[in-house]
Amino acid sequence: MIRPTNFGFNSQTAESNSFQQKAAADNAEMIQSKALEEFEAFSKKLIAAGIDVIIFDDTNVPHTPDSIFPNNWISFHENNVLVLYPMLAENRRHERRSDILSEFKKSNTVFIDLSKFENKKMYLEGTGSIVFDYTNMVSYANRSPRTDKMLFEQLSKQLNFESVFFNAVDQKGNDIYHTNVFMCIGIGFAVLCSDCITDKNDLEKVVDSLKSTKHEIIYISYDQMNSFAGNMYQLYNFKGESFVVMSEQAFKSLNANQIKQLEQYGKLLHSPLYTIEQYGGGSARCMMADIKT
Repeated sequence: MIRPTNFGFNSQTAESNSFQQKAAADNAEMIQSKALEEFEAFSKKLIAAGIDVIIFDDTNVPHTPDSIFPNNWISFHENNVLVLYPMLAENRRHERRSDILSEFKKSNTVFIDLSKFENKKMYLEGTGSIVFDYTNMVSYANRSPRTDKMLFEQLSKQLNFESVFFNAVDQKGNDIYHTNVFMCIGIGFAVLCSDCITDKNDLEKVVDSLKSTKHEIIYISYDQMNSFAGNMYQLYNFKGESFVVMSEQAFKSLNANQIKQLEQYGKLLHSPLYTIEQYGGGSARCMMADIKT
C-alpha cells in the first residue's frame, strides 16, 4: 500500500473514469488530509486483522495524485514473477518506483515489463484492468481505453492463464474503465454486476466460465457498483482466516442476503473511504497490490 502525500482529483484520468467527482469549491489540502485519514484507518484495520501489510510513503516529487492505487502499475505472481504495466495517464507513469521494485527483487525474480507499450499508446493497468482467478488460472478483462485486448491476452498467455475478454459499459453506455469496479473473484465466490455486460454472448461467456470453476455468483446492481460494491477483495491473515475487504460505502449498499452470501467466504472487513472514492474513482481493492507467495 502507498501512503498518500498529494492525493487529489486527477484531471488526466477523469475522461475515462466516470467514478471521479470534483466540486467547484474543492480544497486540495483538505482532500489530502481526509484521504490520509481514511488510508490510516483502513490500513490499521487490515493490520489489526492479522493481515500482513507493507506500506511505502508516496514522494512529494514528482506529483502523483493517484499513487494510493498501486495495483495499477505492479502485480505480483507465484514463482517470483513481477509485472509492470503501461498506464494511460502520463502523470500516473511516475508511480513506478525503482526503490519499491528493489525491495521485492530477488535473484530469481522474473520481470515482465509491459511499460514500453506506452510508446505505442497501448495500455493495461494491472489488477484494475485484469481480475485474476488465481486458483483456477483464468483472467478476466473488459475492453476500455485503459485495457488493450492484445496486451491482456499476451500477458495471460505468459502467466499460463486462460483469458476471458468482453465488453462492459455503465448506465450511459460508456466503457467501464477498470474491470475490478464491477467484478471481484475470491475462492468459491464471485461478485458481478451482470447488467454491465450488455452483449448476451459476452455475458454467457463470463457466467459460464465462473460457474465452470465452481464460483457462487453474487450479483450486484448498477447502483451497488456505483457504490464500489464490485471493488472488493479476499485476503487472508497469518492464521489463514479469510476476510472479504471493501469500503464502508460498498458494505452499506449490500442487502441482507448478499451479506449472508459473502459471510460464507470470510469475515467482512470494511472501512470508510468516501474521499478516496469520490476524488480518485477507486476503492478498497485498488489500494492494495497483493503479494503472492
